[in-house]
This record gives sequence, C-alpha cells and structure tokens, in this order.
Amino acid sequence: MILKSLDDVLNIAKSKPARRIAVAAAEDEHALAAIRDALAHGIIAPVFTGNTERIKAISSDIGLDVKGIEIIDEKDPVKASAKAVSLAREGRVEVLMKGLVGTADYLKCILDKDTGIGTGVTMSHVTLLQSPAYHKLLCITDCGMIVLPSFKEKVDLVRNALSVYKKLGVDNPKVAILAAVEVVNEKMDATIHAAMLAAMNRRGQIKDRIIDGPFAFDNLISREACEYKGIKTDVGGDTDIILCPNLETGNTLYKALTYLGGANTAGIVLGARVPVVLTSRTDSDRNKLMSIALAAALQ
Repeated sequence: MILKSLDDVLNIAKSKPARRIAVAAAEDEHALAAIRDALAHGIIAPVFTGNTERIKAISSDIGLDVKGIEIIDEKDPVKASAKAVSLAREGRVEVLMKGLVGTADYLKCILDKDTGIGTGVTMSHVTLLQSPAYHKLLCITDCGMIVLPSFKEKVDLVRNALSVYKKLGVDNPKVAILAAVEVVNEKMDATIHAAMLAAMNRRGQIKDRIIDGPFAFDNLISREACEYKGIKTDVGGDTDIILCPNLETGNTLYKALTYLGGANTAGIVLGARVPVVLTSRTDSDRNKLMSIALAAALQ
C-alpha cells in the first residue's frame, strides 16, 4: 500500500475502534478544538486532566460537548500531566496529548523512572508530510526531540519511523539517510553513519525495508537528480522516510516544507509505551487533527 495523503491516515484511524486519549492540562483552547474535531470523526474517546472549571468554560465557547467525558480535576499543570501519564501506565488510555503545560515538564513526567512510561527505546519525533510537490506522504525524523543523535540513537529513530509504516500497512518502506553530499566523506559523520545504516540493511540487521544513503536532499526526492549524478538506487526519487543528521536539519526541513512548500503535517512522539501527540500552537487545526488521527491509527 502507498500512502498518498493524510486523509489515508485518517481513514485508517476511522476503520479502527476509537482510541482512549488522555489530554494533560486540558484547559487549552487549541488542544480542546483538536479533540472536538477528532470526536466528530469518531476516532477517539478522551479523558481530560486539569482545571475542570476552565476546561468546561473553554469547551462551551468552542462547541465541545463534554457531557460523558471524564474530567479529573487537578489545577497544577505538572500534577495534571503526571496523572495523565499514570492513566497510560495503568493501561486506561492508549494515547497521550499535551495541553497547557510546558513541553519539558510534560516529557519529564513521561520519562520519570518510577512513574513514567519510558521503554528504554530512544524517544523520537516522527512527522508525516503531504506535499503538493511529491507523489506520496513523506516522513521526516527527528524534528523535535534528539538534538544530535548518536549512531545508536539513529538506529532507534529509523526503527521508530518504520514501526509507523508497518502499523499503517506499508510494506518495505524506503529509507533515505540525509546528508549534505551523496558520497562518504570521512570528515562528515552524517555520511559515515548513512553508509553504516545501509550496510546494516544489506546484512539483514534492519529487515523488511530498503535503506540507502548518504543522499543530498535533491537525490532522495528526485529520480532525475540521481540519474544526472550517476547514483544507482532504489530509494532516490521514491523515498518514504528521511532520517535527518540532527534536530536543526529536521526541524528546518519540516518548517520549510510547511511554510514555503504548502505541506500539511501530522506528528507524534514514539518510544514510550503509548504514542504522544505533541503539537505546536502554530500548527493548523487540520494538522492537529491529523496528528491525533496518526496516533489513533497506530493499533
């Protein structure tokens, strides 16, 4: 199967049972609006933690009916986050979403050694983009978690992204390792790591997909660019997943494709016991909905 649009992801989520999602410090208009839209598609069953009075007031203002939705009152945002995480730890919810709480505080609750839901796997941010300039969805990692991933962390980043494609029903996704150039340069760690990952794939250490690199961006996105430079590859021009060398590259690429390229997006954090929806206030309502849909589809 080929994923051509984010609507494909939404349809996958709609074909499955509604996912139980806990919104931490839910007294946030943007988060509640996204929940309202997701409820309209029947893909979630929410639980809110946070300031009950504010949650009800905001919900009333935006047309979200909270009748029948469990609200756990906790006015302190960090404690509300810890409570949401405990719901995931107890198996009562299958997705987490951040509300009106700082990202660092929220992630600290998730990663707490005693009460969190870490798994020992590197947590990473995975973004799916639907670009009018590309023939299918494009996945970028990491856009928001790991500043400068080690080689071991890059292996985890690839495996996290691949787990998304497997659960979405995509066989043998093509992974491109991004660098500034398409040849190995001993002075550029990104190119060396790319060659190592490609070798792991050839030796069966990372199975059931095609990994190649290093690629400059034009090579991974354009078959013509590969042919012009004499690069023989099954990945270039048909990439599904882009592994970026560092957070600056991933975040810049994501924002460039969104703001200049007109891409729509869906992003989640993987590596914990459950998917985590971690949207930005600047994300559009549709992108927030699609992020929830992506998390809901992964079952």
